Amino acid sequence: MLTWQVAAHGPLRTYDERLGRGVAGARHIPSSVAEFFADLGNTVVAVPVLLGMVGLVMVLGWGGWRSRRGNGATGGPAGRWWLPPLAAGLALAAVPVLVVPLKLWLARPGPPRMAGGGQDGFYPSGHAATAAVAYGVAALLLIRGRGPGAGRAGRGARGVLPVAVATTAVLLNLGVGVGLVRRGYHWPLDVLGSWCLAGVVLALWWAVCDRWAPEVSASSAPVTAPTSPSPPPLP
Repeated sequence: MLTWQVAAHGPLRTYDERLGRGVAGARHIPSSVAEFFADLGNTVVAVPVLLGMVGLVMVLGWGGWRSRRGNGATGGPAGRWWLPPLAAGLALAAVPVLVVPLKLWLARPGPPRMAGGGQDGFYPSGHAATAAVAYGVAALLLIRGRGPGAGRAGRGARGVLPVAVATTAVLLNLGVGVGLVRRGYHWPLDVLGSWCLAGVVLALWWAVCDRWAPEVSASSAPVTAPTSPSPPPLP
């Protein structure tokens, strides 16, 4: 729907550009704050955040896997603790593969601030897509409980932590989107289109992890049957 409106110069695109000019001129949103949040969509910022989270999850997942091996648990999804971090890296790498062809195909001109730059192709926003996928996957990695074998800390993540992490990721991406529009780098539909694209990527990441590396609950751990006590020797 959004892409069709942009490509066909539909009425939604007209309203979008009117809204974008209004937000870009909104003086109640400080320019310095908007620039800060817009920079959070830069790969220089977003990629290290995701890589740091991937590294943390890999260390915790490897430690949990080693612990399960030491307790005699073999096979199962715990042996694929590395899949969610690997899929996270592939999800981020897919962003330019998906965004660049759309930019070249639609060749949408940018806001007035970007005029004269000798370039078109502002839909969808690469910065918004990068931020949505990077911070979204980082949040989902935490929500999944830091990988199999995370123990009590991993199970505790199913309480307050998912709400806090998801809220933080959403607010960060809202800040990035508003910052990009306020600074005149993108139209609002550029950001919304990127969020829709990122939503598909995040859903695929979650489906892959659930299919080939599902979470291991404490109840699924192998339980050793108790041995019956030996009868006392006969006198």
